[in-house]
Amino acid sequence: MRGSQTYLHVGDRVFHRRFTSWGLGRVVEEWKSEVPGGLCFVRIEFQDGKQRVFDNSFESQLCCYYSGLTLLDRW
Repeated sequence: MRGSQTYLHVGDRVFHRRFTSWGLGRVVEEWKSEVPGGLCFVRIEFQDGKQRVFDNSFESQLCCYYSGLTLLDRW
């Protein structure tokens, strides 16, 4: 996506402020639409063994940053 601002990248370590029982997570996949205004997602694998998908665009009201995901460190 041209000009889009994303929050997370593959390899980033995160945790969710509201769902601490999930444990720490690591971004394992990132999708970016080539269409202007298209969607952008990340797949995160958490310590509870589940993978979850989140919106990754700061331009979206549903961005994972606003929903409670916090970046711990970037690899």
